[in-house]
Amino acid sequence: MKAMNASHRMILKVSGGRLLSAPYGMATVELHTTGRTSGQRRSTLLTAPIHEDGRTVLVASKGGDDRDPQWYRNLVAEPDVELTIAGETRAMRARTADPGEKAELWPRITAAYRGYAGYQKRTDRDIPVVICEPRR
Repeated sequence: MKAMNASHRMILKVSGGRLLSAPYGMATVELHTTGRTSGQRRSTLLTAPIHEDGRTVLVASKGGDDRDPQWYRNLVAEPDVELTIAGETRAMRARTADPGEKAELWPRITAAYRGYAGYQKRTDRDIPVVICEPRR
Protein backbone atom coordinates (compact mmCIF):
# COMPACT_ATOMS: atom_id res chain seq x y z
CA MET A 1 0.00 0.00 0.00
CA LYS A 2 2.84 2.40 0.82
CA ALA A 3 4.48 1.76 -2.57
CA MET A 4 1.18 2.27 -4.39
CA ASN A 5 0.57 5.48 -2.44
CA ALA A 6 4.05 6.78 -3.29
CA SER A 7 3.71 5.98 -7.00
CA HIS A 8 0.25 7.58 -7.12
CA ARG A 9 1.65 10.69 -5.45
CA MET A 10 4.53 10.84 -7.96
CA ILE A 11 2.20 10.47 -10.97
CA LEU A 12 -0.03 13.26 -9.64
CA LYS A 13 3.00 15.51 -9.14
CA VAL A 14 4.66 14.80 -12.49
CA SER A 15 1.40 15.22 -14.42
CA GLY A 16 0.51 18.43 -12.62
CA GLY A 17 -2.57 16.71 -11.20
CA ARG A 18 -3.96 15.73 -14.62
CA LEU A 19 -3.45 11.97 -14.25
CA LEU A 20 -5.07 9.90 -11.50
CA SER A 21 -6.85 12.91 -10.06
CA ALA A 22 -10.22 11.12 -10.12
CA PRO A 23 -9.80 7.32 -10.07
CA TYR A 24 -13.14 5.50 -10.42
CA GLY A 25 -14.74 8.94 -10.77
CA MET A 26 -13.90 9.90 -7.17
CA ALA A 27 -11.80 12.90 -6.15
CA THR A 28 -8.25 12.14 -5.05
CA VAL A 29 -7.70 13.52 -1.56
CA GLU A 30 -4.45 13.89 0.33
CA LEU A 31 -5.30 13.55 4.01
CA HIS A 32 -2.87 15.11 6.48
CA THR A 33 -3.13 13.83 10.04
CA THR A 34 -1.02 14.03 13.17
CA GLY A 35 0.49 10.70 14.22
CA ARG A 36 -1.17 9.62 17.45
CA THR A 37 2.07 8.35 19.00
CA SER A 38 4.77 10.21 17.05
CA GLY A 39 3.08 13.61 16.86
CA GLN A 40 4.49 13.91 13.33
CA ARG A 41 2.53 15.01 10.28
CA ARG A 42 1.36 12.03 8.21
CA SER A 43 -0.06 12.17 4.69
CA THR A 44 -2.11 9.56 2.86
CA LEU A 45 -3.69 9.59 -0.59
CA LEU A 46 -7.31 8.46 -0.59
CA THR A 47 -10.37 8.74 -2.77
CA ALA A 48 -13.50 10.57 -1.68
CA PRO A 49 -16.75 8.99 -2.84
CA ILE A 50 -18.63 12.11 -1.73
CA HIS A 51 -17.13 15.59 -2.09
CA GLU A 52 -19.72 18.37 -1.95
CA ASP A 53 -20.82 21.55 -0.21
CA GLY A 54 -17.63 21.90 1.81
CA ARG A 55 -17.99 18.32 3.08
CA THR A 56 -15.77 15.42 2.10
CA VAL A 57 -16.59 11.83 2.98
CA LEU A 58 -13.85 9.21 3.33
CA VAL A 59 -14.15 5.46 3.87
CA ALA A 60 -11.73 3.70 6.26
CA SER A 61 -11.98 0.42 4.35
CA LYS A 62 -8.35 -0.70 4.17
CA GLY A 63 -9.48 -3.01 1.37
CA GLY A 64 -11.67 -5.02 3.74
CA ASP A 65 -8.88 -5.74 6.22
CA ASP A 66 -9.92 -6.65 9.77
CA ARG A 67 -7.98 -3.66 11.15
CA ASP A 68 -8.68 0.03 10.84
CA PRO A 69 -6.18 1.95 8.70
CA GLN A 70 -3.55 3.94 10.58
CA TRP A 71 -4.80 7.23 9.12
CA TYR A 72 -8.21 6.56 10.67
CA ARG A 73 -6.71 5.77 14.06
CA ASN A 74 -4.73 9.01 13.84
CA LEU A 75 -7.74 11.19 13.06
CA VAL A 76 -9.78 9.59 15.85
CA ALA A 77 -7.02 10.63 18.25
CA GLU A 78 -6.66 14.10 16.67
CA PRO A 79 -9.65 15.12 14.53
CA ASP A 80 -8.15 18.41 13.30
CA VAL A 81 -6.86 17.40 9.87
CA GLU A 82 -6.05 18.99 6.55
CA LEU A 83 -7.28 17.84 3.14
CA THR A 84 -5.57 18.71 -0.12
CA ILE A 85 -7.86 18.42 -3.13
CA ALA A 86 -6.90 19.69 -6.59
CA GLY A 87 -3.89 21.49 -5.10
CA GLU A 88 -5.89 23.38 -2.46
CA THR A 89 -5.31 22.55 1.22
CA ARG A 90 -8.07 23.17 3.73
CA ALA A 91 -8.23 22.87 7.51
CA MET A 92 -10.96 20.37 8.36
CA ARG A 93 -12.46 18.63 11.37
CA ALA A 94 -12.98 14.88 10.90
CA ARG A 95 -15.51 12.72 12.69
CA THR A 96 -16.86 9.23 12.35
CA ALA A 97 -20.38 9.17 10.96
CA ASP A 98 -22.94 7.95 13.46
CA PRO A 99 -25.00 4.86 12.47
CA GLY A 100 -27.84 6.96 11.04
CA GLU A 101 -25.48 9.09 8.96
CA LYS A 102 -23.66 6.00 7.71
CA ALA A 103 -26.97 4.35 6.73
CA GLU A 104 -27.85 7.48 4.75
CA LEU A 105 -24.42 7.81 3.11
CA TRP A 106 -23.60 4.14 2.41
CA PRO A 107 -25.82 3.76 -0.71
CA ARG A 108 -24.19 6.85 -2.25
CA ILE A 109 -20.73 5.58 -1.29
CA THR A 110 -21.28 2.17 -2.89
CA ALA A 111 -22.87 3.81 -5.94
CA ALA A 112 -19.66 5.82 -6.39
CA TYR A 113 -17.53 2.66 -6.03
CA ARG A 114 -19.05 -0.79 -5.67
CA GLY A 115 -15.80 -2.12 -4.25
CA TYR A 116 -16.68 -0.67 -0.84
CA ALA A 117 -19.61 -3.09 -0.53
CA GLY A 118 -17.22 -5.96 -1.26
CA TYR A 119 -14.77 -4.69 1.33
CA GLN A 120 -17.53 -4.66 3.95
CA LYS A 121 -18.47 -8.27 3.09
CA ARG A 122 -14.82 -9.29 3.49
CA THR A 123 -14.60 -8.23 7.14
CA ASP A 124 -16.59 -8.44 10.36
CA ARG A 125 -15.37 -4.93 11.21
CA ASP A 126 -17.92 -2.19 10.68
CA ILE A 127 -16.04 -0.04 8.17
CA PRO A 128 -16.01 3.54 9.44
CA VAL A 129 -17.27 6.39 7.29
CA VAL A 130 -15.53 9.69 8.03
CA ILE A 131 -17.11 13.08 7.49
CA CYS A 132 -14.70 15.99 7.09
CA GLU A 133 -16.10 19.51 7.41
CA PRO A 134 -14.37 22.92 7.50
CA ARG A 135 -13.00 23.89 10.89
CA ARG A 136 -14.87 26.73 12.51
